[in-house]
Amino acid sequence: MMMTAEQYEESLRKLKLVVYLFGERIENPVDHPIIRPSMKAVAKTYEMALRPGCREIMTATSHLSGKTINRFTHIHQSADDLIKKTKMGRLMGAHTGCCFQRCVGMDALNALSIVTYDIDAAHQTDYYERFLKYLAFVQENDLTCDGAMTDPKGDRSLPPHQQPDPDMYLHVVSENDDGIIVRGAKAHQTGAVNSHEVIVMPTIAMREADKDYAVAFALPSDAEGITYIMGRQSCDTRKLEADLTDTGNPVFGGHEALVVFDNVFVPWDRVFMNKEYEFAGPLVEKFASYHRQSYACKVGVGDVLIGATQTIAQYNGVEDASHIKDKIIEMNHLNETLYCGSLSCASEGSKEPSGTYCVNTLLANVSKQNVTRFPYEIARLAQDIAGGLMVTLPSFSDFKSPEIGKWMEKYYQGRKGVSTENRFRILRLIENLTLGTAAVGYLTESMHGAGSPQAQRIMISRQVNLKGKQKLAKHLCGIHDEDTDKGHP
Repeated sequence: MMMTAEQYEESLRKLKLVVYLFGERIENPVDHPIIRPSMKAVAKTYEMALRPGCREIMTATSHLSGKTINRFTHIHQSADDLIKKTKMGRLMGAHTGCCFQRCVGMDALNALSIVTYDIDAAHQTDYYERFLKYLAFVQENDLTCDGAMTDPKGDRSLPPHQQPDPDMYLHVVSENDDGIIVRGAKAHQTGAVNSHEVIVMPTIAMREADKDYAVAFALPSDAEGITYIMGRQSCDTRKLEADLTDTGNPVFGGHEALVVFDNVFVPWDRVFMNKEYEFAGPLVEKFASYHRQSYACKVGVGDVLIGATQTIAQYNGVEDASHIKDKIIEMNHLNETLYCGSLSCASEGSKEPSGTYCVNTLLANVSKQNVTRFPYEIARLAQDIAGGLMVTLPSFSDFKSPEIGKWMEKYYQGRKGVSTENRFRILRLIENLTLGTAAVGYLTESMHGAGSPQAQRIMISRQVNLKGKQKLAKHLCGIHDEDTDKGHP
């Protein structure tokens, strides 16, 4: 059964999460003013799935039950599913202007659907059967899952088993007939306190010495021993103000947390990998490929930023200037190029032995490499067109002040016929998207989400067929050597 946005919010109220923010325990995360905008962004994924006109993109047919489910809980059954995933990311980014947080759980489910099957084939285990039962539970209840991959890592020159503090990578500390005990932490966890479930996966490829760290499992997000420590964001305390206009995006936002696992028990039926270290790398690779495709969400946020930039150009009376038009064209060119990358890796997706369709790994990494660059240029152009007022504007309280509000109206007016308040609001939105809380999800997340830029470059170097390209060149210009004589692609 698919939940409504209201049912989703109520389901979070039933959780008994241990959450800390600013050094204090937060008893009611759902209504906390700093956390609530991120919850509202997730709630939007539930609302959109039930909205007429969006259902084809936002929903899918479960290959397990045959029921209509939210696409965020779906296992891709075709390249068309992957393409709709890209379209869904853009749609949601455009409707929230921020990270809507469910992609990482969706990508974790799909990666596990592939790798648990492969582990079973190699070791005669029953992980895939466990996973399918878990998947059915997630789909039937329309749950939001937090995909937890990134460990703190400690000294990054050392592998997990050589860390001075073994908890720098989450690991199994003991096991018994009922399950395993794990300890460690997962960092940068987007939407963690807005999730019903947390799905843990290893963060790097591993060798036998690191086998205790090669663990994957799922738990309720309020399982005993899990603590959430909320991260700071630029301008986050603006959300504590009575009037939210200065936030730029009063309704939606994103949020991250450090998730600590302090000797947490995991029952065997929730364990999907336990010491099969040779599959840690493939799981990371599959998840990363899926998640790098997921950055189509930045295209949707880019749509919002481009719209805001065009609007402020009109409010300022400069929209017809040739250099402004050219900059807007460049912003659209870069944004649509990002969309092309996500679509291409989806359309070139292929079927894995488990039946799950996976994106083209090379093209997914090329797509994400562009995401580490283009949003920064789009944001730079937006700031260029918006002007310095974006960062020197007084507060909205000053605008509403009986004493000084008249000066705000007088000196911050733009083109005749344009409301000064509207000019204020669009400038705050651009600030939010390029400098404020949304910039975390648009810029910094574009850089480091789904792996650093260098991680994508490494994968590109592994995936590209350089020798094949050399053969093509040698064949055309008449070079005959051993490689060329073997034929050309």
